[in-house]
Amino acid sequence: MTTDPAEEWRRWHERRVAAVSAPYGPLALTATHWLADHPEGRLPAIPGHWTEDGGAVLLTAARDEGLTVDGRPLDGTARLAPDPGPASAARVAYGDRHLVVLDREDALGVRDFDPSAESRRAFGGIVATPWDPRWSVPGRFTPYGAGRRSVRVPNADGRERGLGLSGELAFTLDGREHALQADVEEDGSLWAVFADATSGNSSYRFRFLRPSAPDAQGRTVVDFNRALLPPCAFADHFVCPFPPPGNTLDAAVEAGERTPR
Repeated sequence: MTTDPAEEWRRWHERRVAAVSAPYGPLALTATHWLADHPEGRLPAIPGHWTEDGGAVLLTAARDEGLTVDGRPLDGTARLAPDPGPASAARVAYGDRHLVVLDREDALGVRDFDPSAESRRAFGGIVATPWDPRWSVPGRFTPYGAGRRSVRVPNADGRERGLGLSGELAFTLDGREHALQADVEEDGSLWAVFADATSGNSSYRFRFLRPSAPDAQGRTVVDFNRALLPPCAFADHFVCPFPPPGNTLDAAVEAGERTPR
């Protein structure tokens, strides 16, 4: 174990590169097909017949079409709930490809993860700024008094969806006060979508931030050294939410992951 924050950051960065470039990581996503766009039940370059059924998907295929469900050839019909993830554990496969059932606001779709995707072969790493203590600062999270809110924001696929927000994360950078609207994850940690003065220039157009769970007084650490590229920075077929109103900082956050290489 090390207590050197620069070394810890280096190891974190290595893990991130490995996760992104994994066989069923974000780079492997080659398509997202919404079933509503294919009422006939046929998806491009994917065998079988895919239809909606009360919040689940009915998949019908003959054995010779080559689909498997839970590791067994499908010859008939299977009812599929949305996959909880990760893509490597998807129930449906077509050769080496994994087909992931997803649900976004009651819209069902199928994602196609292919380990042989060109984007995965061409990946050269993640451009990231090495750890700098300037970008790791104390923060305080204040939950909204009326509970969790939902705001409508554009998504990377051009559609608008709800974004859940649980409170405000306040912090100070270079003597200036800032705040981001953030949500609370199942494990208590925070998640925020933000943009800043580098977005679309020296950094991707927006990024994610995942501070650790606040203590009983709402205290946490806001560490922009670990700002994350969203999945849609690696594949065009993700539906990442854009930053909500108020989450575009006028500061230039020259830290963390910046762009794919």
